[in-house]
Amino acid sequence: MNSSTGIGIEAVDLVKTFGSTRALDGVSFTVPTGSVFGVIGPNGAGKTTIMRALLDLIRLSSGRASLLGTDSRNAGPELRRRIGYLPGELILEGRITGRRLLRHYANISGPVQAGRIDELADRLGLDLDRTVRTLSKGNKQKLGIVQAFMHQPDLLVLDEPTSGLDPLMQQEFLSLVREARDAGQTVFLSSHVISEIQQVADEVAILRDGRIITVSGVEALRDTAIRHLRMSASGIDVADLHDRLFPLAEVGELEVLPTDTGAEATAILTGALSPFVRAIASLTLTDLVVEEPDLEESVLRLYSDANAQPARQGLGR
Repeated sequence: MNSSTGIGIEAVDLVKTFGSTRALDGVSFTVPTGSVFGVIGPNGAGKTTIMRALLDLIRLSSGRASLLGTDSRNAGPELRRRIGYLPGELILEGRITGRRLLRHYANISGPVQAGRIDELADRLGLDLDRTVRTLSKGNKQKLGIVQAFMHQPDLLVLDEPTSGLDPLMQQEFLSLVREARDAGQTVFLSSHVISEIQQVADEVAILRDGRIITVSGVEALRDTAIRHLRMSASGIDVADLHDRLFPLAEVGELEVLPTDTGAEATAILTGALSPFVRAIASLTLTDLVVEEPDLEESVLRLYSDANAQPARQGLGR
């Protein structure tokens, strides 16, 4: 790994156009070595384009990218052997077995530790002795995961890696990602499944229309997420409870009603929880339910906000 710089990936003002379409529009970010960087975005946001541009599978219109301290445009065999790549549209066909196909990939990627392929296949429930053409979509995806991880690369670039996997195998895959990070490997993965990113990523970028809306740590993203609230208190009138909660709730999402002994409220809270705790500290509560932060709802709101502006791009650790 690139211990000399501590940077696994550096992307600076990436721009990619296809005719009149601007697929990437000035994307910048930095991924420290030994960390997991996730990219969330709807279909067409530019996730796959970023990955293919980083690997120089498509040439950038402008901007620059480096992987493990090397300009990606100068990526020769030595650098490519240090990378494990799983494309978003994995096409595997043929009459050969999965074992023979992985042996072929191992000749390209470099040495694979004895027993490593069988270990990964066992964990994923993959039969390596079946011919590739007879495998289901999920089992082909498992084969792709094995080829990406088997040579224990310094950098993993994984595009929608859990596509086609059942929930149990999705969790096993996420365990592989955590183990890779713990071993000092850098992982760059994309997904439209926010819960996956939440479970494993150290940093997450939210991508829309080829631009990064925000880059944040998962915990920081949780602090800015929204929470659904239901509460009631005695000895307080509707106006007072409304005034306490209104600054913390999105306009139009707060409802306060009278009860026999006080007032009750339902709301969607935004931001950190501590201001809400301070606001209700002196109340006599008779009921309180605050749901876990809904990251998916928060991210979807960012997607749909027509006035959202790109945030400062970069991790700023």
